[in-house]
Amino acid sequence: SLVVLFGATAGAYGAKLGSDERELILLVWQVVDLHSKKVGTLHKSLVKADNLDLSDQCREVSGLTPEGLGKAEPLDRVLQQFSQLVSSDLKVLGRSSYTLCSDGQQLIRQVLHPETSKKNFLLSDCFYSFYDLRKEFHACYPSSAAVKDQTIKTMAEYLGLGTDEAEEDFGVWQVKTMVAVIFSMLSEGCNHVFTEPETVKYKYETGPCSKSETVDSETVIRARGLPWQSSDQDIARFFKGLNIAKGGVALCLNSQGRRNGEALVRFVNSEQRDLALERHKHHMGSRYIEVYKATGEEFLKIAGGTSNEVAQFLSKENQVIIRMRGLPFTATQEDVLGFLGPECPVTGGKEGLLFVKYPDGRPTGDAFVLFSCEEYAQNALKKHKEILGKRYIELFRSTAAEVQQVVLNRYMSTPLIPTLPTPIIPVIPPPYTIATGSIRDCVRLRGLPYTAGIDDILEFMGDATGDIKPHGVHMVLNQQGRPSGDAFIQMKSADKAFMVAQKCHKKMMKDRYVEVFQCSGEEMNFVLMGGTLNRSGLSPPPCKLPCLSPPAYAAFQTAAVIPAEAAALYQPQALLPTTRTPQASAAAPPTVTYYPAQAAQLYMNYTAYYPSPPVSPTTVGYLAAPPGAVAAAATATHTPILPQPGALVRMQGLPYNTGMKEILSFFQGYQYAPDDYNGLIQLSDQARSVLQAPKEWVCL
Repeated sequence: SLVVLFGATAGAYGAKLGSDERELILLVWQVVDLHSKKVGTLHKSLVKADNLDLSDQCREVSGLTPEGLGKAEPLDRVLQQFSQLVSSDLKVLGRSSYTLCSDGQQLIRQVLHPETSKKNFLLSDCFYSFYDLRKEFHACYPSSAAVKDQTIKTMAEYLGLGTDEAEEDFGVWQVKTMVAVIFSMLSEGCNHVFTEPETVKYKYETGPCSKSETVDSETVIRARGLPWQSSDQDIARFFKGLNIAKGGVALCLNSQGRRNGEALVRFVNSEQRDLALERHKHHMGSRYIEVYKATGEEFLKIAGGTSNEVAQFLSKENQVIIRMRGLPFTATQEDVLGFLGPECPVTGGKEGLLFVKYPDGRPTGDAFVLFSCEEYAQNALKKHKEILGKRYIELFRSTAAEVQQVVLNRYMSTPLIPTLPTPIIPVIPPPYTIATGSIRDCVRLRGLPYTAGIDDILEFMGDATGDIKPHGVHMVLNQQGRPSGDAFIQMKSADKAFMVAQKCHKKMMKDRYVEVFQCSGEEMNFVLMGGTLNRSGLSPPPCKLPCLSPPAYAAFQTAAVIPAEAAALYQPQALLPTTRTPQASAAAPPTVTYYPAQAAQLYMNYTAYYPSPPVSPTTVGYLAAPPGAVAAAATATHTPILPQPGALVRMQGLPYNTGMKEILSFFQGYQYAPDDYNGLIQLSDQARSVLQAPKEWVCL
């Protein structure tokens, strides 16, 4: 038997059903006995949604009103009634089993499964298998329209069924027409047999992925904006109703090994991928998730691995992976097993442990552990921040792809602390260097489309382009040499910068609005070092020593630099004439170019833009400060340089209301400089331009 099912939401209808994340408001169904060609009672049930605000399309097509829906039952009660009524109709027809049949994939995959998952109740088994009437119709009538172009109306028209949609209630006509189509397919001329239903996976299956594996680019998406603590199971739940390939969730890590809020997801086929793209800007908790197309190469780069050790560790399928961080470097397998205890047994004992090591064999303090079930994993997570030896241990959920990245891609093939870009010759000639100062004659553009070029910026600024200094447009690249979405523009005066910020703030460029802030050269330096600038003011960067950023940022006293591979991004050939009418003179003024000489780019220190989430490793690299930085700070505060090395310590992350007493109390028990506390140096403005720290103390 088939149960023909039709539904509608409070939002989009037809091919876009479920794409706007609106709730189900209508279910209509009827049982069909394929052998006797008899039907049961047709049932129509309204569903009370949490949000009764109906879209205009929904009101027009369905004729439903919020008042009528307000008297209906919630979804869980309606589904209970559905099961009871279907069972009753089957008994009348002398049948016991059935399979759902719907018009397309959307109702089952894009509406019912996601909504019930968000509302935390389970669907019955019948919703994990169904027939797509469009596919069955096309298989029965190959000369009909393509599956994606089929609708209930086009199928009825192809068969010449004389049904009048206006005569029936919304939903009733659709189900009756679907039943008529099914009977036509069962007629002697066709004798269609329903044999291969669509299936929905009950749960996501974990597993390793080899770099030699072939991954179809038409099956991969990139999800962006994920909460830092989200796991592969959370992502699978976001795509509930769609079939993700085994081991098909790969959480992305940045160069410091921290999760960057992105994931690559591989589906079993392109149809599932296309449905996943319809969930663009759907919500995971309170955050909306962006969903874009990706390639198979990108997926293999993140999830693929060739290490025999990792492959053997991940060969045990359907295991829950926990990551341990902060282990003593002397910790052994026995120590870890003893720490976890008998209440959370590790799969395979010692074989279920994988220690992460540096290329030279030294332990990193990280390890991955396998558990056979969720209960054991939960018991292990309860030991978060318990003590092993003299250290507290952090435990987090992990994934197979993260094991591949951390063990193989990061520690086995790349240095722990990424090296800074190699020095490149300055390309802005001296007349056009960006001077540091407090004059707010610059503007910052934030939120630019990644495809935007300098021509787009000039068009965006309109008439204000005539007030840009020569070579005054500076695109900001991240440390990978790609556009960061930021740009700095030098204006001819502070008044011009103010007018541009007022006129262009949140003006649209392509499909995005761009924020425009007035700033100074010094504030530009703060932002490039990781600080934030908005209309509320300037927030200082968390990463302040010049040595932690590319060398070009030493207070902008040196010219900006560009990597050779990025030099082709912005060519200076396209020159725009000045928009002002030149005064008569013996020689016409030269044409003004707004491009930096030789397409100079600025590197933004994106290290500060990667927060350290509680579920990712913290790898802090301490690079030695250049002597010039310390000397400049000491000279600026008229304090003599220390006679011996190692006596100067820098405190970072102090509360903004910290005073001298709190610092002295913090160092109680240690010897510091003379009793007059001259050893405590609060940084002046001039020194801060070197050390980039608004509220720091240097202790001698």
